[in-house]
Amino acid sequence: MNTCDTTELLAYDDALARITDGIKPIGEVLEVELRAALGAVLAADIESAIDVPGCAMSSMDGYAVRTADIADAGTTRLPVSQRIPAGCAAEALAPGSAARIFTGAPVPPGADAVIMQEQVTSAEAQISFDLHPDVGSNIRPAGNDIKSGTRILSRGCRLRAQDIGLAASVGLQTLPVYQPVRVGMFFTGDELVEPGDILASHKIYDSNRYTLHGLLAAMGCEIVDLGLVGDTLAATKRAMQQASTRADLVVTSGGVSVGEEDHVRIAIEQLGDLRMWRIGIKPGKPLAYGQINGTAFMGLPGNPVSVFATFCLFVCPLIKMMQGRGWRKPIALPVPADFDWPKPDSRREFLRARLERADDDQTVVQIYPNQDSGVLTSTVWADGFVEIAEGKTVSRGEFVDYLPFGQFFE
Repeated sequence: MNTCDTTELLAYDDALARITDGIKPIGEVLEVELRAALGAVLAADIESAIDVPGCAMSSMDGYAVRTADIADAGTTRLPVSQRIPAGCAAEALAPGSAARIFTGAPVPPGADAVIMQEQVTSAEAQISFDLHPDVGSNIRPAGNDIKSGTRILSRGCRLRAQDIGLAASVGLQTLPVYQPVRVGMFFTGDELVEPGDILASHKIYDSNRYTLHGLLAAMGCEIVDLGLVGDTLAATKRAMQQASTRADLVVTSGGVSVGEEDHVRIAIEQLGDLRMWRIGIKPGKPLAYGQINGTAFMGLPGNPVSVFATFCLFVCPLIKMMQGRGWRKPIALPVPADFDWPKPDSRREFLRARLERADDDQTVVQIYPNQDSGVLTSTVWADGFVEIAEGKTVSRGEFVDYLPFGQFFE
């Protein structure tokens, strides 16, 4: 079995590159009906076979006219020769006449402008008006939205409601998508108790199981939950073996540090290939990454905040690569700090933070007052991270890099 140098403290960027290097989509391609495609990852580029709209259409309720029939000055009077509701075919516009037309209706052949009904006086099947519209006024030409042969959706996008609506607008009934990534998860810690059970003073409720379940669901994964595993090496190895045969990725929390009851790292070394263990970040230094039976494995720390942070920073990129979505680091937003951070750290820090409006109406970023890795309330209060580079301090008013949580999951 291969093992990494357990004394090495990897820099954040190096660790991220090591995790994502060479990862390819793992899912089979399924053809699914549009209403079942929400949240799935598109497996192929999609091109339109039609123009949208398929013909010139009116963008207003009004009257279709030939600009050549309109007087250069003064009032123009035209008889109304036809009425064209949306969804009805139009006849060619008779010379010297106008057609009553409604929004979304086809512009009749021969007409080259639509005059808004508010600009027209109508009486006894005749209209009069005192303007000269430009050619093309209030007309949406054929292909105004989509031209035939245009790529409308790109492989690797996670399908949103508007993407599915766009596919429907060109007549598609199904889309090719990747099968969801199956993620097996289990948890270690004899101190953990299921919510709803009686809690002794020396125990804690297992929040990590529910945090991870929600995070994986938000990523569109299929979840294989193996539950709580006892703090023994044998039990940990059995759970790893079982999870590796049922999933594409295994994620755990707890048991990756150096304590006598921390068995996850040792189990990986004995069963598979430990490629990474200690990361130069805060929170979340102990993080095990490797493979078991060819299945990717990620062992997260046990502290609740560290679970959330390392999932965002490392598990999200890995899952996105496995889903075929690709990965790019979230775009940092430069925002003035509404706090001081006077003590530099040798590790890169990710502080729980949120945007606020200062008294002068300027957007600033504040941090949660208690940045301890056991304070889960900080992740609920916050809407992003402030990233502080190794060895750096921050003074109030200085611009810092703010990373919204949402960017990790998009």
